[in-house]
Amino acid sequence: MFQEVGDRPEIDESAALRAMYRARKEVFVDLLKWDLPVLAAEFEIDQFDDVDAEYLILIAGGVHHRASARLLRTDRGHLLADLYPHLCAGPIPSGPTVREITRFCLDRNQNAGERRAARNQLVTALADYALATGITAYTGVAEVDWFEQIRRFGWKCEALGQPMRHDGRDLTALHILIEADTPGRLRAGGIDVDVDHTLVRARIDGARP
Repeated sequence: MFQEVGDRPEIDESAALRAMYRARKEVFVDLLKWDLPVLAAEFEIDQFDDVDAEYLILIAGGVHHRASARLLRTDRGHLLADLYPHLCAGPIPSGPTVREITRFCLDRNQNAGERRAARNQLVTALADYALATGITAYTGVAEVDWFEQIRRFGWKCEALGQPMRHDGRDLTALHILIEADTPGRLRAGGIDVDVDHTLVRARIDGARP
């Protein structure tokens, strides 16, 4: 299911990353009005977009961004530990087999059905990728309404503390357990995959757009 960019010469890794950064700016800065750094007035990139970050990017029609997510190691600096530790009632889950899901982005230039299909494929990809690479859990920070959607997907997802107000948004820290039956639980929860965009697993090489 996963297409390594290096094994697909027709896919330009840099172009896929640029499309993702551009989509993130359109969603998180232009649409949601988050106060985030923007590079060259076009790309949303922050301090966590470094050589240790991993990206799952759904593309179609060459390098047309549909959806993407950034995965951060939790045995080093990441959003929950560095910016939102107050959202956790206890210790922050971390370790070499735990990743933090950040910048879950659905391209805004899609209709509702296309966004739902892309969301379902990306959620499925996150579960499959975890099982393929030894990831046992994901953490993340989400607005309360989005957290309630995530929890209903079917996987084992729980809040790590009570919701708190932060910069005008009600946020919750979350933990998702990944087990062998997680893909089946997602399908049972309605996360059906009826489209097949190309899924690119990417890293940056130190260069940015």
